Amino acid sequence: MPNEFNQQIIDEFRANEGRVGGMFEGAPLVLLTTTGAKSGNPSTSPMMYLADGDRYIVIASNAGRDHHPAWYHNLRATPEATAEVGAETFKVKAVVVEGAERDELYARMAEKWPGFRDYETQTSRLIPVIALYRAAA
Repeated sequence: MPNEFNQQIIDEFRANEGRVGGMFEGAPLVLLTTTGAKSGNPSTSPMMYLADGDRYIVIASNAGRDHHPAWYHNLRATPEATAEVGAETFKVKAVVVEGAERDELYARMAEKWPGFRDYETQTSRLIPVIALYRAAA
């Protein structure tokens, strides 16, 4: 079950075809529903994304905390998930991006949304970058 803050974003997103106000107004948001690594239950998380060709790039920043977010662990256990962008819902496969490509994508996200730079300085962990590819229909 999402925390109250995330649940409000999820509800607003779904009620307004992907548009939300507040601190995320105008930001590109995806709702990612993963399968719990331990529970096996579905779990939905709102997050910003970077469009990159035919894939969506998401960052497991966890707001700069020293541990990865639960959704990242879920994707490592089961990389198949469901994404909601705007009014569209579709299946995705998650792939962790590494090396120079990871660094370049993270830099692009931080260029658009400087808060991601701050997250890097708040933790000693390498923040994962994940590419979401639409699953074949």
